[in-house]
Amino acid sequence: MAEAEQLWQTVLSQIQLNISAANFATWFANTKISSIEGDKIIIAAPNSFSKEWLEQKYNKDILKILHDINPRLKNIEYIVSAAKADKKAITSKKTNSQEENIVEQLGFSELEINQETNLNPKYTFEDFIVGPFNEIAYAAAIAVTEEPGKNYNPLFVYGGVGLGKTHLIQAIGNKIKENHPDQKVRYIPAEKLISSIVNAIKNNNIEGLKKNLRELDVLIVDDIQFLAGKDKTQEEFFHTFNSLYQKNKQIVLSSDRHPNNIPAITERLKSRFEGGMIADINTPDFETRIAILKQKMEKKGVNFNQDVVEYVASVIQKNIRELESALNRLIIFKKTNNRNPSLEDAKKLLKTLIVSSNNVIGPKKIIETITEFYDIPSGNMFYSSRKKEYSKPRQIAMYLLKKELKLSYSEIGRKFGGKDHTTVIHACQLIEKLWEEEEKTHQEIELILQRIYAG
Repeated sequence: MAEAEQLWQTVLSQIQLNISAANFATWFANTKISSIEGDKIIIAAPNSFSKEWLEQKYNKDILKILHDINPRLKNIEYIVSAAKADKKAITSKKTNSQEENIVEQLGFSELEINQETNLNPKYTFEDFIVGPFNEIAYAAAIAVTEEPGKNYNPLFVYGGVGLGKTHLIQAIGNKIKENHPDQKVRYIPAEKLISSIVNAIKNNNIEGLKKNLRELDVLIVDDIQFLAGKDKTQEEFFHTFNSLYQKNKQIVLSSDRHPNNIPAITERLKSRFEGGMIADINTPDFETRIAILKQKMEKKGVNFNQDVVEYVASVIQKNIRELESALNRLIIFKKTNNRNPSLEDAKKLLKTLIVSSNNVIGPKKIIETITEFYDIPSGNMFYSSRKKEYSKPRQIAMYLLKKELKLSYSEIGRKFGGKDHTTVIHACQLIEKLWEEEEKTHQEIELILQRIYAG
């Protein structure tokens, strides 16, 4: 098998040159050549999901490389490695047991939160689907776990609601704890951090809290945007940040927006946030949504028809959590009716969820989201002020009213105090240009759209 191992390493080295580091780590980890039988090579994958992905997406590339190395190799068969297959068989047996209830199958009986780290053990890299929408963030997260405190410190991950930020940053903590059991790792939602500081001040124990935080090897703070406007919390966090950073301790942060777009955060904190690696997570494309659904189906021990899976992926586009919610509805139907839902069943079951997901947005929703995003009084957007803090949000609002709602230029103009349609056209053209050419504006609009469709 030494020959097979060397052959596979050669294949992997060439594959690695042509795909992103994140995709390589996701799809080719724990793969190997199981055996070579005549002109056929048998490749083992760690699970059926990886097996299917290799067959559908990478088979042609793998076969070409193998054939170039050894012309007699003309066919590939993919299998699930024995150890993983046995584990899967046990899982399948469990999920088919009559004693198992719906709550367990839906995944609500989660493992308890680790009391020491505050991490949820279910959040791992193995269960994190990687696609074009998150591969940079994923690759940075992996790098952080390899050398905590040295690669990308701090790591700042941002993106909209329900796109996997919490999963990714907790996976970092779980992986570091796995690799370095002696390290002190702590995951803290920002709201919990705020309340802890408030209580510590109230109970005259702020020094004790400082000591606990500054003794950590890895500090992970989720939804850091909630520190906006909390001056005392920002003050304490700034000093804690500096203390950990100076000792090369790893800091991981998440937010629903880029540091530059968080209102009421001190410039010195923003400067610290931007001192490491900033990585965004956008909305997943159709192919990745299919992959997410298939992985979750495998984990839950169900298998729905392809047309049903594609329907779910096509109508729920903005939020990974809603994909799982849709899948749970289908599972409940299956358990209740003792059969898989048809496409028509799926359409009926998901009707209300789709309405919620698509959110039947109107002009009011778009304008309110933009004023909240830029933290400006709603009325100021309608003034004729040329100040950038008002003019740009106003232009983006016009652009999105046109792009998302297909309103006429005249209709949009009337909503902004009777502005001439040529003013609206100019605004839309300007923002379209900035969207294509300016990364900051592109990211802002992506985040605004995620907020519009998330709630």
